[in-house]
Amino acid sequence: MEQLEQIFEYLRDYNIISVAVRLMLSVILGGLIGMERGRRGRAAGLRTHILVCLGAAMASLLGVFVTKELEISSDASRIAAQVISGIGFLGAGTIVIKGRFRVSGLTTAAGLWATAAIGLALGYAFFEGALIAAFLTVVTITILSHFEARIYRKNARASIYIELSSVTAVNATSAMLTTEYHAIDLQVTPPRSGIQNHVGFEATVYLGILKISEEELIKQVSEKPDVVFVLESV
Repeated sequence: MEQLEQIFEYLRDYNIISVAVRLMLSVILGGLIGMERGRRGRAAGLRTHILVCLGAAMASLLGVFVTKELEISSDASRIAAQVISGIGFLGAGTIVIKGRFRVSGLTTAAGLWATAAIGLALGYAFFEGALIAAFLTVVTITILSHFEARIYRKNARASIYIELSSVTAVNATSAMLTTEYHAIDLQVTPPRSGIQNHVGFEATVYLGILKISEEELIKQVSEKPDVVFVLESV
């Protein structure tokens, strides 16, 4: 334990070995987080997380370099502080709205933000905090994702748009959706196709109650009488 503390103390000194270790750790820890995101096919994967963590570490190292080596009277955390606000623009690019009740990419965006914070910690030689944070981040986006899915599966819902061939089919379709699918928030809308005599119909269905996927729901409703097509409502 004492030897480990001595190693950490040595690496907290500002020297070429310490800088190399901090940057290498940022690549490793950023890569560990990015591997899981990449495996799931997310927009920000292995390379993105590595570059975010590496860039954040470099930003904090630059602040230290300016104050220690160049002896410029400045706050060493000023440059690094911009990373926290700036990473939001990158994270926003991974968020995609899929329908009325589905937003994809929030976990990836939060992971990028956490990865940047880990990189900053490494740049300032806060190795203990960076290692613990990286471990907890990996646990959160891997193990807890399965736990979260089980909890929220029962409350999963979808909003669908149905185009009917005639306005006379509205009552029958409404009764079918209410009886077979326990649909709520039913409302008639103008037809999205623009075809005369067609009518639009929107409804919300709780998938967890029916124990089916949104794709299966759309397929089943598409096969009903007078239904022209079915889409995920946005």
